Amino acid sequence: MSNATQSLAGTRITSLLDANSFVEIGQSVTARNTDFNMTEKKAPSDGVITGYGVIDGNLVYVYSQDVSVLNGTVGEMHAKKITRLYDMAMKTGAPVIGLIDCAGLRLQEATDALEAFGEIYMKQTLASGLIPQITGIFGTCGGGMALVPALTDFTFVEEKKGKLFVNTPNALEGNHVSKCDTSSARFQSEETGLVDGIGTEDEILGKIRELVTYLPSNCEDTDSYMECTDDLNRVCEDIENCTGDTAIALSRIADNGQFFEVKADYGKSVAVGFIRLNGATVGAVANRSESYDAEGKKVWESDGTLSARGARKAAEFVKFCDAFEIPVLTLTNVNGFKATVCGEKMMAKSVGALVHAFADATVPKVNVVIGKAFGTAYTAMNSKAIGADMVYAWENAEIGMMDADLAAKIMYAGDDAAALTEKAAEYRELQNSVSSAAARGYVDTIISPADTRKYVIGAFEMLFTKREERPSKKHGTV
Repeated sequence: MSNATQSLAGTRITSLLDANSFVEIGQSVTARNTDFNMTEKKAPSDGVITGYGVIDGNLVYVYSQDVSVLNGTVGEMHAKKITRLYDMAMKTGAPVIGLIDCAGLRLQEATDALEAFGEIYMKQTLASGLIPQITGIFGTCGGGMALVPALTDFTFVEEKKGKLFVNTPNALEGNHVSKCDTSSARFQSEETGLVDGIGTEDEILGKIRELVTYLPSNCEDTDSYMECTDDLNRVCEDIENCTGDTAIALSRIADNGQFFEVKADYGKSVAVGFIRLNGATVGAVANRSESYDAEGKKVWESDGTLSARGARKAAEFVKFCDAFEIPVLTLTNVNGFKATVCGEKMMAKSVGALVHAFADATVPKVNVVIGKAFGTAYTAMNSKAIGADMVYAWENAEIGMMDADLAAKIMYAGDDAAALTEKAAEYRELQNSVSSAAARGYVDTIISPADTRKYVIGAFEMLFTKREERPSKKHGTV
């Protein structure tokens, strides 16, 4: 490895990649601009280290901004190094990982620097859906640089030094950084839907390494499997107790109990992430009504409804999976939509995006109804009506228009309590029972919760060669 990579930027690369695998490209590139005494400030690498290496044997391309050289600012040649790296990645079909620590636009280069930003955006757009793109933010990522993680697939932010913003907190009307630090990792993780995880620098690099092992190298890579050392017929004995925190339920289904969750702090009514089933990567989307920390303490709880943020998070995740031919598993347990003034502003738009994502996806899609599945929220969660290939339901699941007690109150308003109880039981049996849905063909098989892993693996094995033709068009508009 070159001397240039002994900086903090280089140390991040060596920590990210397999030992001694990094090959640097463009070490001697420097800025061409001579205005404002730039000739005296030239430095090798021009503020960004670029090259390639491997993660767990998988080829990846990496650029790491060097804040010790021209503050890591983006100028003409800085950007050219990144765009040329993208060209190589797209030619060879391998992911690009950007490690960001940057003071932003290089003011001394003015329009050249602006053009440079645009060229990076263009390459990212061309690469979208072709190769995975991952961003790690370890310092400042502001202004036009903030669009770089927005154009990638996954973003991780260092919890203390990482700053992500378009406008600084002090530039926002009525705000000050002491009042609300909108650039902080925590705010961005909880409020924007852009950040997939936060942590220490070592934790972020570890998460990126782990994520790469789940992802295909490109949209045509169908050989990204790991040997399965777990029993394919393993019984999920306690999964029935995990219907609230479905992140735990997914870990029970997955090979070796591993679930890689993304965007855990945003749109908590839905859990999304990756699992492996028989060694193959599967994207998982599950309704969630509670979550627990590592010590088993409940840290969040809701009423089991789907929020606008949760729907939007799930829609974006399903679109990513479909682009990279990753099958999708859903665990459905939802009793309607979140009813708040704030949520209502985006509810229809967000749920529409979720419906479109599931309906438009042509990858294998399997749904397991593990609890309540009521109303349009159920329909939006990968139901048979919008294209699920296989739908399973647990024996105690409920599928219907709404909760039976509420339906009875609406249909028999004015009746006494005893009559309402009787009518609710009748409605539950005739309209909400899982056997009723199965009789109409909306559920393919009623299963025991303990057998979920076995049935899901079998379904994806059966669907491995799935092909689905769609109307010829350029693209959808939702």
